[in-house]
Amino acid sequence: MNVSNQLRDPAALSRFLIGCISLAIIWPMLQLAQFDVMALFELRNLSIFANFLIQFFPPNLDLQFLKLVLQATLETLAMATAGITLAMLLAIPLGLIITYSLSISRLGPASGHRVARVGRYLARMLMLLLRGIPEIVWALLLVRVFGLGPVAGVLAIGITYGGMLAKVYSEILETENTLPARALLMLGSSRINAFLYGLLPSASQELASYTVYRWECAVRASVVMGFVGAGGLGQLMDQSMKMLNGGEVSSILIVFLLLVLLADYMSLVIRRQLA
Repeated sequence: MNVSNQLRDPAALSRFLIGCISLAIIWPMLQLAQFDVMALFELRNLSIFANFLIQFFPPNLDLQFLKLVLQATLETLAMATAGITLAMLLAIPLGLIITYSLSISRLGPASGHRVARVGRYLARMLMLLLRGIPEIVWALLLVRVFGLGPVAGVLAIGITYGGMLAKVYSEILETENTLPARALLMLGSSRINAFLYGLLPSASQELASYTVYRWECAVRASVVMGFVGAGGLGQLMDQSMKMLNGGEVSSILIVFLLLVLLADYMSLVIRRQLA
């Protein structure tokens, strides 16, 4: 056999075509987004960026200001935790309703399949509505209703993440094996007990892992929503930026990075415990 034939990649042509098609799709998108890579390296833009960074040093370490940062940090954590709790209260019933193959009515004899189908459709539409609108948009709307403060942030996280959790919960339950639940039904168990003891134990690890991940995301989202008046670190940073106080902004950014690292570490520890 010829050596050149052995070294030739049989999929080279298909990969080249895929690369050309991808470039043909991505390039117009970059043009529509007005993204110019070379503008990042222009001397004028680099000078402006350097002057912008200089304003952040040194960080503000005033004790009175650090107390405000600590209070805002606790508010951010409370907002994220309360929001995830509200999201779970929405996601658990929604996730169970829209899960067709593993719904309680499918595990054993039940009537009213047409009513269940309509209920599943309505629940799925509600789930799409909840997760289809970003949490920052919900926060903008709810701030107008409840005023400035963490209430709008908690509700925004709860609404959007409730839809996200419901979708993932249903997908996780859809992939689980229903044989243990069916075995419990054959032994005379109720459908609810068959679900709780036949399905939930095998899916609990994955469900808990994704919930912890969403809490980690909620911590980041809480800071972003603070810029629209939802309280926490974001609102404090917005006030400092409006006052052109780079030292305060730098201190808040450092605390936010530490907060994200802490959330990431806690998430990793919890996932290891569940593994």
